[in-house]
Amino acid sequence: MNGEEEFYDAVTGFDSDNSSGDFSEANHKVPEMLDLDPHQSSRTGKHNGETEIQENGIKRHRTSLPAPMFSRSDFSVWSILKKCIGLELSKITMPIVFNEPLSFLQRITEYMEHIYLINKACSHADPLERMQAVAAFAVSAVASQWERTGKPFNPLLGETYELTREDLGFRFISEQVSHHPPISAFYSEGLNKDFIFHGSIYPKLKFWGKSIEAEPRGTITLELLKHNEAYTWTNPTCCVHNVIIGKLWLEQYGTVEIVNHSTGDKCVLNFKPCGLFGKELHRVEGYIQDKHRKKLCVIYGKWTECLWCTDPTTYETYKKSEKRGGEQKKKLSEDDIKSENDEADDMPEIQDTVQFIPGSKLLWRINCRPPNSSQMYNFTSFAVSLNELEKGMEAILAPTDCRLRPDIRNMENGNMDVASKEKERLEEKQRAARKERAKDEVEWHTRWFHQGTNPYTGTSDWLYSGGYFDRNFSDCPDIY
Repeated sequence: MNGEEEFYDAVTGFDSDNSSGDFSEANHKVPEMLDLDPHQSSRTGKHNGETEIQENGIKRHRTSLPAPMFSRSDFSVWSILKKCIGLELSKITMPIVFNEPLSFLQRITEYMEHIYLINKACSHADPLERMQAVAAFAVSAVASQWERTGKPFNPLLGETYELTREDLGFRFISEQVSHHPPISAFYSEGLNKDFIFHGSIYPKLKFWGKSIEAEPRGTITLELLKHNEAYTWTNPTCCVHNVIIGKLWLEQYGTVEIVNHSTGDKCVLNFKPCGLFGKELHRVEGYIQDKHRKKLCVIYGKWTECLWCTDPTTYETYKKSEKRGGEQKKKLSEDDIKSENDEADDMPEIQDTVQFIPGSKLLWRINCRPPNSSQMYNFTSFAVSLNELEKGMEAILAPTDCRLRPDIRNMENGNMDVASKEKERLEEKQRAARKERAKDEVEWHTRWFHQGTNPYTGTSDWLYSGGYFDRNFSDCPDIY
């Protein structure tokens, strides 16, 4: 085995002789001793006195960025956005200071941060418990956006991102399949062949004077292979407030419907808008019903904190008691949930946190962020690791991988002037390539995904063509 193969094995956790799309379950089984719930702690050790590894042998990922976040206090977004009110923003060039050092493809990968919820769904025999876990996963997928007011970099056409995490039991590939409109397609699979998670995202951005709204487009699909089940949903709308003056703050709102296409069960989640006095900020409430529309359970919580479920009768009884001013509301303790007392003055006051209903079951709780998260664009620990580029990785990655983008790399390293110049160069290179294709009447062809029909919803979707992990990158475009 040569040095490149050894590095490939170490980074991906795969045996380089078994790296094709049709991988062997026996070769890539997650270690049995591994607890996939991140709330559980594990011991660590040193390997050859150099690299810190977990007890299961998987190398630890970095815990901080190379340079702290650049201050945005001296920059005004109003000078750029004042002529864009009511317009679609995908074609507007923003100064790099308003970015975060991740591509949107890497931001999508953050769906996988709470993958233990998919593992729980796979393990449950009861379809109701599976839907509860899937609902928690759908909510957790937007949780990393909390306080993330930086804009991810727009992916270049043909840009890709891959991530293999043997410690978490999945591998992931995404590609920017369209530039106008901007569409990102992704595909992930369990290393135990227990699930497939895929979709395409087309976020439509609009500026409304004091806020920027991102309306989600595209379908998200989760297939639990052992149970022969498929779930589909779309994400809620995301809105960033105070883009002109004051402290930026973010909310999610809209109705998310998760459909189990095998059983007919449906979960309806209402991400509540802030409201006049801010009492509904971050709140999520909903229910799971069977194919006969009978409510099986009620779900409540906040997408920034946690999610609980209880039976409908208990929920209604509690609500009636609450209206009569009977039982005093029981708040979660500081040990159970993060306090929100440090919200900005420009943001609606939060008078209370999630109200716990006795007898409820906890479905999900947000992970704690690193102590220095505020100096790292409010990244989670998972997000901090996404752009990590170790020596030798370039020989393994596709040349279109986000980690190789010079503008993002320089921004992460604190070289803002170089990053800005590189961003302009890449955008101009992309425009020149588009003009050249138009001149020669050559159509752009995606490499890893193709346009088709979602087999469960019947709507247009981008589907994985396969073959990425064969690692034949000879015909990848030169986009950097």
